[in-house]
Amino acid sequence: MSTAKLRDFIAAMTELAGQGLTEAPLLDKAKPLLAALVAQDDWLPEDFAKPNPERYSQYLLHCDPLERFSVVSFVWGPGQRTPIHDHMVWGLIGMLRGAEVSTGFALKDGKPVVEGTPITLKPGDVEAVSPTIGDIHVVENAFQDRASISIHVYGGNIGAVKRHVFTPEGETKAFISGYSNQVVPNLWDRSKEAA
Repeated sequence: MSTAKLRDFIAAMTELAGQGLTEAPLLDKAKPLLAALVAQDDWLPEDFAKPNPERYSQYLLHCDPLERFSVVSFVWGPGQRTPIHDHMVWGLIGMLRGAEVSTGFALKDGKPVVEGTPITLKPGDVEAVSPTIGDIHVVENAFQDRASISIHVYGGNIGAVKRHVFTPEGETKAFISGYSNQVVPNLWDRSKEAA
């Protein structure tokens, strides 16, 4: 398995992040880059695709040295889901394997209320979230019998961003997600490609 596609995506995102674009044009240019990455499921190293039977996994694949963006693989075990949560930065979600359902929420009188129709992402699909276009949702694996994997790109080091979980009763709890892994993929060893 070659990580060249991920390396190329990261290089393109680094160039894009350096252009000083505002959110909307940045998302417009980043969305096709992520769509191209998730169009084929042949590049994600197996160590970053393993489901945890107890909870979904958030594996860091890359964080820009200036923390302008991060790339994460989310691995959903059968039936796993998030609580209602926000991101506090822009994000793009690209479906790599399986399917996931995202249900949007808005805060009304401090309580989360479903907003719009749930969206099902299938392989190759890409959706955006941000505080300006809608940032609160629940995400769940669409399958009860197998894992699903999505690739997320966020406008910051998402594992270090102070975010929020919302209870149906209107309680808000701050959290910092961190990551499920202690190491990131070695994208720079090209020795196998040269062989």
